[in-house]
Amino acid sequence: MAFATNPRSDTLAQRLVPQHGILANQDVRATLLVVAGCLFTALLAQIRIYLPFTPVPIVGSTLGALLAGSLLGTRLGPASMLLYLAVGALGMPVFAGGNSGIEYMQGATLGYLIAYPVVAATMGWFAEHGWDRKLKTNVAALVIGSLLFYVLGVPWLILGLGMSPIAAIAGGVLPFLIGDAIKILVAVGVLPGGWRLLGTDKQRS
Repeated sequence: MAFATNPRSDTLAQRLVPQHGILANQDVRATLLVVAGCLFTALLAQIRIYLPFTPVPIVGSTLGALLAGSLLGTRLGPASMLLYLAVGALGMPVFAGGNSGIEYMQGATLGYLIAYPVVAATMGWFAEHGWDRKLKTNVAALVIGSLLFYVLGVPWLILGLGMSPIAAIAGGVLPFLIGDAIKILVAVGVLPGGWRLLGTDKQRS
């Protein structure tokens, strides 16, 4: 019941996951989807590149947040990201490079980690309003979602780590733009591409 949602439009995961047997129970389906979103993001977090000139690594988990929100919607998407942060805080090695714990979360990536549920909720809203079904609107949504990581991540570099605004942008934004473009291309393949494979881009009435 806690994860139940009634969106204006189906999300891709809601359309793909069977609704019979044990999965006919909405709470069971929701719980499984939340756990799947968490595990998927944890797996992508192990794709990381450490750069010598910035304390923030390039990680695949931001793609996980973008896709979790888009696939799961405004409630299940951020719920999966909150679960991801919670299990990481409790010591499960789900962050970049198998890191975990409160001490790690309080480092350079705190602002970016806080952005995960915010990004997922935003992407879920776009998906529930059909933005993930068309190329142009999906790209626009993904760009907005990607920018939110910087909106929350860069201020922490400035306020929490004492970096200058120029240094924070140079170390916390510019090195990741090409990677973000690649992640957007991947997400576009998954989202509008997935809807095309289903043979529909129409919202549920």
